[in-house]
Amino acid sequence: MAAPAACTRFSDNYDLKEELGKGAFSVVRRCVQKSTGLEFAAKIINTKKLSARDFQKLEREARICRKLQHPNIVRLHDSIQEEHFHYLVFDLVTGGELFEDIVAREFYSEADASHCIQQILESVHHCHSNGVVHRDLKPENLLLASKAKGAAVKLADFGLAIEVPGDQQAWFGFAGTPGYLSPEVLKKEPYGKPVDIWACGVILYILLVGYPPFWDEDQHRLYAQIKIGAYDYPSPEWDTVTAEAKSLINEMLTVNPSKRITASEALKHPWICQRERVASMVHRQETVDCLKKFNARRKLKGAILTTMLATRNFSSRSIITKKGDGSQVKESTDSSTTLEDDDIKEDLENSHYIPLTGESDEADEIRIVCPNKTCSQLSTSSYGSARKQEIIKMTEQLIEAINTGEYEAYTKICDPHLTAFEPEALGNLVEGMDFHKFYFDNVLGKNCKALNTTILNPHVHLMGDEAACIAYVRLTQYMDKQGQAHTHQSEETRVWHKRDNKWQNVHFHRSSVTPPFAMK
Repeated sequence: MAAPAACTRFSDNYDLKEELGKGAFSVVRRCVQKSTGLEFAAKIINTKKLSARDFQKLEREARICRKLQHPNIVRLHDSIQEEHFHYLVFDLVTGGELFEDIVAREFYSEADASHCIQQILESVHHCHSNGVVHRDLKPENLLLASKAKGAAVKLADFGLAIEVPGDQQAWFGFAGTPGYLSPEVLKKEPYGKPVDIWACGVILYILLVGYPPFWDEDQHRLYAQIKIGAYDYPSPEWDTVTAEAKSLINEMLTVNPSKRITASEALKHPWICQRERVASMVHRQETVDCLKKFNARRKLKGAILTTMLATRNFSSRSIITKKGDGSQVKESTDSSTTLEDDDIKEDLENSHYIPLTGESDEADEIRIVCPNKTCSQLSTSSYGSARKQEIIKMTEQLIEAINTGEYEAYTKICDPHLTAFEPEALGNLVEGMDFHKFYFDNVLGKNCKALNTTILNPHVHLMGDEAACIAYVRLTQYMDKQGQAHTHQSEETRVWHKRDNKWQNVHFHRSSVTPPFAMK
C-alpha cells in the first residue's frame, strides 16, 4: 500500500471512470491504475468546502485506513493530496451488502451465519490489534468483495473510527447507530474496544433470526432496553438455534464491558472454530424471510432520510447548532441512522427521522448530516428518484392497510378531509372518512378468504417538496366464499401532501368497478 503522495498528481497514475456514488463534499468514481490496469474506487473529496475540523476527520480516516491491511477490510491503496482535492483510492468491492446477499441465497444455515460473523470478528480483531475502534458496525458497513459465491466479507466506512491504544477506556463522544450502541456509550461512561463486540452481538442475533434483539419506535425505550441488556430468545424461531450460538451472543451482549468477550476470545468460541461439529446445518427459511423484511425496512428508511434532508434543505454543512440547554431530538432508531455527540438542540425537537452526526468531543457545535450510504451516495437527481420510491412505498402501505382491514392504520395515512371520486359513490365527490369507515366495518375482509394486491406501472409526479401525485394500475386477486379465484383491475390516482414531516393521502380517484372488499 502506498503512502500519501505529495509530489504526484492523481491523473498521472489513474484514469477516472464512471461515478459510483456522491456525497455533500465527495464523489466516488471507478478508476483504473495506469501501470497495472487494476480497478479501484476513488473517493474524491473537495477540500475547498471542508472546515478545519472536517479536514482533521479526513486525515484521521486516511491515517486509520492506512494502518489496516486485512482481507476482511476494505483496503486503502493510495492517498493523494492536491491543491483543492484529496483522493482516497480503495478496493473496488462489487458484491453489495452481506445482508442483501444472504436473502438471495438458495440455502442459509446457522453454520453460514457462523462463517459470516467469523469474518466480521477477524476484521474487528485486526482493528483492535492495531489500536482502532470502528464505532459504527452495522449491516450497511458489511460488504462483499464480489458477486462470486463465497466472496469475502469486507468491513467498510471508517468515518467514525478512532485510535484507542491498548485497553484504554475514555469518553470519546457519543457515536454509533442507535440499535447497535453499547450500554456504556448510552450511559456516557468511558468506553473502548468492547463497543465493537457489542455491535457484533447485535449483528449475530440478526444473522440468526432476521430481526434485532433491541427494538422500539421510541428512542428512549430502545435505549432503556439496551442499558440493561433486555433481550430474549422467543419461540419458535429460537427453538431451532443451538445453545452454543446463544452462548456466544450472551457473551457478546454482556452489559459490563470488562466482562464482555473480546474479538480474540470470540474467534476461539466452539461455535466459530468448531462450526462443522457444533453449528446446525439446517436451512433457515424463516430467517431469510424475516431478513428480507428487515432489509426492506432499512432501505425504505434510508430513502425517507434522504427525502427528509433534501426537503428541509439540509446538507452536511447546512445546520450548525450551538450547545445550549441540552434539549434532545427524538433520533430515529433505524439501523441506517448514524449519530455522534450527545447534545442536540431544541429547534430540532420536532424532527423524528433526522440522522445525527457531529464530530465534537469537546467542541461547541454539531452538524446534521446524512451518513447513511443510501443518502451520502445519492446525487440531486437520485434524490428525486428516492422520493418517488417513497411515494410508491406509502401507497403500498395504504393498500396493505385496506387489504388487512386495519382502519386505524388507514386513517394515519389519510388526511381526515380526504376527498375521493370512486364508482361506489355513484359519481359524487366524497369528503371525510365516514364513507370509508362503513366499508371497513361492514364489507372489507368479509367477502373473500384471501386477497393480494399488486401495483403495476406506477408513475409519480413530484410537485415541489411537499406534494406528489401517483397514478397506477391496481391488480387485485381474491378468493370468494365458494373458493373461486378472481382477478380485478382498476386505475387509480392518489394525491399526497406532506404535513408535519408525514405524507398523507389527500385525494384519490378510481375508475372501473372495484369489488366492495377492495375498496378505498
